[in-house]
Amino acid sequence: MTIIGCDYHPGFQQIAFVDTETGDYGEQRLEHSEGAEKFYRDLAAQGKKVRVGMEASGHARWFERLLAELNFELWIGDATEIARKRERKQKTDRQDAQHILQLLMENRFPKIWVPSGENRDLRQLLWHRHRMVQARTRIMNQLQAVALNEGLRCKKKLWREKGRQQLEAFRLAPWASRRREDLLQLLDRLNPTISDLTQAIEQEVEKCPEAQRLRTHPGVGALTALAFVLIIGRTERFQCGKQIAAYLGLVPLEDSSGNRRRLGHITKQGSSMLRFLLVEAAQAPARIHPDWRRRYIHLAMRRHKSIAKVAMGRRLAIRLYWMWRNGCEYSPSLEFGSYAGQLGIVHGVR
Repeated sequence: MTIIGCDYHPGFQQIAFVDTETGDYGEQRLEHSEGAEKFYRDLAAQGKKVRVGMEASGHARWFERLLAELNFELWIGDATEIARKRERKQKTDRQDAQHILQLLMENRFPKIWVPSGENRDLRQLLWHRHRMVQARTRIMNQLQAVALNEGLRCKKKLWREKGRQQLEAFRLAPWASRRREDLLQLLDRLNPTISDLTQAIEQEVEKCPEAQRLRTHPGVGALTALAFVLIIGRTERFQCGKQIAAYLGLVPLEDSSGNRRRLGHITKQGSSMLRFLLVEAAQAPARIHPDWRRRYIHLAMRRHKSIAKVAMGRRLAIRLYWMWRNGCEYSPSLEFGSYAGQLGIVHGVR
């Protein structure tokens, strides 16, 4: 087997490779994408078995497709763990490639889970709708500002037929009028696009039993359920709800030493989209469910309502994880948690 340590950059990659049969060692800088493609295709033409290790990074989809086409094994590692294992204080591209190769040879490479191509493509659907909704919100806020400047304050009623007519009836200066017309045209184009994307998400949820099960929880819709399933991937990756919260960046930063314990804001690691959806979805049960409402009000009085919303989003993420892991639908009588080994507990559900 030929083992390759790859330090990947958007424009090039620095590699260090060794042949385990002959012991031949080499280093090379490959320009993207012609130089790299020729190098790996030559290896495939020689009939060699190849394993490539690289840090998790963006802008490498074409490279992953190339290796999959050539039936080469690709290991993607945790960049933080790889940096932690580095002994030298000097850092160059050559040394990074050599370091990755050494970890591969010593079986110390911190390999991480990588979603499938279908999973990644569905994530693009979620991200596309999420960005379109954000763009629509910015446009609506600008139109609200135009209405407020003209003395019209009707909030959500502005988007009804009567509010739209009032907004269009204002006599504005030439460029202000041009801005209003362009924003309204953009809004009219975005609404059908978002509706089509929402319908596509609903269709994908119908094909996913796990997402259908998560939708039974109050406040969780098709978008949140499908995003949770796609981003978490497999429940076996996590041992408890705390790991889920840490993976999604819903746990506080901590800088403790000795008798001093200092907690900061949440880490915000992981998917920002899923974190946003969970916090938004958690506000629905906080309004209608007595236990959730009691917890939310208690936290809001002690700290702040924004902190309470994030805390309820963390609680919702843990709930969804246990529902998925235990294969059960939502029920107010069920208590979720890691109760393994306790009497009267079946699959972690009391």
